[in-house]
Amino acid sequence: MLNILISKKIAQMKNLQKIFYSKFGVDDIWSNSKIYEIIVANSLNHELIPGHSGSKDAFFYVNKKRIECEYKHYKESSSNHTWTFNDFSDATISSLRNNVNVYFAHIDDSEEIPLFDWYYEVPGEKVADFLEEKTPIITNARKMINISKNDIENKMNIYKSYVNNSQGKYQKYLFEIFSIITYLENITNTKNLLTSNKFWELLVALKLNHKINSEQGGREGAHDAYDEHGNTYEYKVSKTYSWNFQDISENVLNKYYSDEEIILAVVDKKNMEVLSIYSANPKNVVPRLKEKLDERLQRNGGALRRLQVALSKTDLTRIGAVQVYKR
Repeated sequence: MLNILISKKIAQMKNLQKIFYSKFGVDDIWSNSKIYEIIVANSLNHELIPGHSGSKDAFFYVNKKRIECEYKHYKESSSNHTWTFNDFSDATISSLRNNVNVYFAHIDDSEEIPLFDWYYEVPGEKVADFLEEKTPIITNARKMINISKNDIENKMNIYKSYVNNSQGKYQKYLFEIFSIITYLENITNTKNLLTSNKFWELLVALKLNHKINSEQGGREGAHDAYDEHGNTYEYKVSKTYSWNFQDISENVLNKYYSDEEIILAVVDKKNMEVLSIYSANPKNVVPRLKEKLDERLQRNGGALRRLQVALSKTDLTRIGAVQVYKR
């Protein structure tokens, strides 16, 4: 009965995504916190730019001049009340100088439909200057920095703006999206389905009769799912036969040994379907990850900006992966 109810809601989601794509060119509104970009664009009357990481988020025109927007947000429920720039490079900094505004947004997520209530609107050049100034003193290899309210007000001389409009062009769709997501979270006893890849993990878990963990694990955090016996599982979900393992420190790799299996899934995000699921023993997966990481280290002279490798389709045999689901 539960799967039937979920299937009906997923059919509604699929139809809504098709409508959203046909009207706005955005073909995946359920991943990587895309929903918060939609919320911000809705209130600021911006036009969304299709895509996820690597592209700007939205744009608007001033006197026929196109201004692109970079959105950064944090949620009130988050333990980190700053805005994070990850893996920024000289090219990232340079791109901020090219007719770009950066919006540092606050999301009040205490209600069913999260409220975008205040923000800082900062010219990209000011953010670029700040990042350039801070780059020499950043010690982490990823060039990751958190920007605080104090940084924006005291170092960039920008002050808080309050949102006075929440009835933009995307409002109707936001209401439908959160109506569906709230229903799914309630019947599956899950939270944060629109954060990261959590929704796709739910689809995979339903195929395996698992329950997903609602919390974000972080670098050394909790497992992704568990079964009726309490066994835990690490999930990697991808649109292709390439599964990324990011920030795999020694502690993270050792954590994988406590999992029953590593789950590698392939999904069709456009049609919202799970295509294939593989399961592999951590005792086979972890050594292969270490091997690939060592190969990358050797190719890069012993230094990596980020401890990240991918398992490919050809690795499935090497790690003894077993296909446990095929559409």
